Amino acid sequence: MAAAMREAKSLLRREMKQRIAALSSEEKVQQSAIIFKKLTSHPVYQSSQRISVYLSTADEVNTQGILEHMFANNKKAYVPQYIGPRMDMLRLYSMEDYDTLPLTKWNIKQPGEGDQREEALATGGLDLIIVPGLAFTTGGDRLGKGKGYYDKYQERCAKHPGGKPKTIALAFKEQMCATVPVSESDVTIDYVIHGDAD
Repeated sequence: MAAAMREAKSLLRREMKQRIAALSSEEKVQQSAIIFKKLTSHPVYQSSQRISVYLSTADEVNTQGILEHMFANNKKAYVPQYIGPRMDMLRLYSMEDYDTLPLTKWNIKQPGEGDQREEALATGGLDLIIVPGLAFTTGGDRLGKGKGYYDKYQERCAKHPGGKPKTIALAFKEQMCATVPVSESDVTIDYVIHGDAD
């Protein structure tokens, strides 16, 4: 069963990477703008004060405008730092702070290894996690990149006295699927916002 699940996931990952690679830069910009509007008008986003957001790469829904919106509206921003198998969410203070973050070997901006920053779970927890991924269903099933960072982090969140944060995933419409293979360790996303102009 586990082998079949791994195979199903790896096939879908390949297909999704091809679909995303086929999108033009203009298409990604247009869909990111639609998603930005949907997210910033979403009641969960509006009522959340402590939000973690991924720092997008070229093949993901762009989150830079979301960060700008968060700072403009006095929300606290936390961004992922990946070290080995562990992901933490560290406080980001401004767009200037964002601009100075180093790039990892995967071309992802993140706080450097020795960077002493506030970790979300060490303080008040999170209200909302904005989640990346490769494939999604409207019901909230998610296929990530295979390292399980977000699933493991949400397990840690669930143990926090502040309780489990809401999750919103961002997706290009090409990343939406009728079904996504999920195993027991895969955490369902509360809301999936995609770039369809509906």
